[in-house]
Amino acid sequence: MDYRIKAPAAAVDCLVQLPPSKSIAIRALLLDALCDGECREECCHGCDAAADIKVMSSALASNDDRIDVGGTGAAMRMLTAYFATRLGRTVVLDGDHRMRERPLGELVRVLRLMGASIDYLGGEGYPPLRITGRQLLGGAQCIDGSVSSQYISALLMIAPLAGGIKLTIEGNIVSRPYLDMTMAMMQRRGIDAHWHHDSIVVVPAGNYKAQPLAVEPDWSAASYWLAMQALVPGSTIRLEGLPRDSIQGDRAIVEMMAPLGVGAAWNDEGLCLTSTGCELPRFYGRDMSANPDLVPTLAVTLSLLNVPFRLTGVANLAIKESDRLQVLQEQLQRLGYVIDCDGTTLAYNGERIDVPQNISLDAHGDHRMAMALSLAATRHPGITIVGGEVVAKSYPQWWNALQECAGWRVESF
Repeated sequence: MDYRIKAPAAAVDCLVQLPPSKSIAIRALLLDALCDGECREECCHGCDAAADIKVMSSALASNDDRIDVGGTGAAMRMLTAYFATRLGRTVVLDGDHRMRERPLGELVRVLRLMGASIDYLGGEGYPPLRITGRQLLGGAQCIDGSVSSQYISALLMIAPLAGGIKLTIEGNIVSRPYLDMTMAMMQRRGIDAHWHHDSIVVVPAGNYKAQPLAVEPDWSAASYWLAMQALVPGSTIRLEGLPRDSIQGDRAIVEMMAPLGVGAAWNDEGLCLTSTGCELPRFYGRDMSANPDLVPTLAVTLSLLNVPFRLTGVANLAIKESDRLQVLQEQLQRLGYVIDCDGTTLAYNGERIDVPQNISLDAHGDHRMAMALSLAATRHPGITIVGGEVVAKSYPQWWNALQECAGWRVESF
């Protein structure tokens, strides 16, 4: 389904209810299943509208011998580790066409060293997988930290059942805040997962204690509203329920948007965004390796503000739901912004080219691209997002929120 959107010229004044964090919800579901084999959906009350959480919940509750996770990368990685621990059960774990292009080799390699029985049914290193559950033995293991933090989170969460693990993470650790999130959630369930120096995680043997968890609002979803505040000065946007002491690393978006004129203050409702009126920077540079999910939001916002930028630490965006580096480069060029990318860095020097008024932008099946690119309506009239229904993956109410909260006009066809 395509969405034609038009943003009003007026500033926005609204209260926004964000979706719950799918990263927290997916981990909570898996940790509950590891407690006693039961998947308690009530731990994610209010989350089940998000497609990724539905996928994870259904997979954990299923007794089928073939499970298809579609495009849910977190489910693929974490369920690979989970089913490797289910003694005597054999499962074929598969996904959509894009999932079969997303690597799993490093995770499978370490699981096999722990005693896992995992076979590739297609290309070496990629889904689909046939997994037969065994008793695993953690011990001392090493893993490449530069591909996906979800590999590491998956190993950490099953480690207590495998006698514990001392996991050395080699290379650059991408998305480290997600590892801190995983460890914090394990600790709340009685497992003392902790860092030993900067590259070793120690997890003891033990059993999880079941504990209900209130799932925070999603900071990744909040990022699009902080971007709107930057793009529509004079707005007042209130984001309901966002905690100041969140365990989500993407809370860093507040710091990232401050140089772009976004003021942020917590009150009883949550986070209130206002405009500070500061002068835009002449150049914006940042290492994004800790927060890769924020790259689309930040790159689109900076381009629309005509602020030259250089974002480093972005290599693993090529293996997300889409090749986000390529998609950002192509779609921003359709908007007239000439973006350079060498595989590890995304950069814009301010160069513009003329483009027509009515522009179609392709989300390429990627929820974060659909939402980030929709912000272009603040600068370019007549924007259409092709395949915009993909926002259901993490923020099903996005298009409704643009209409009801921001006053945008959104037509689906």
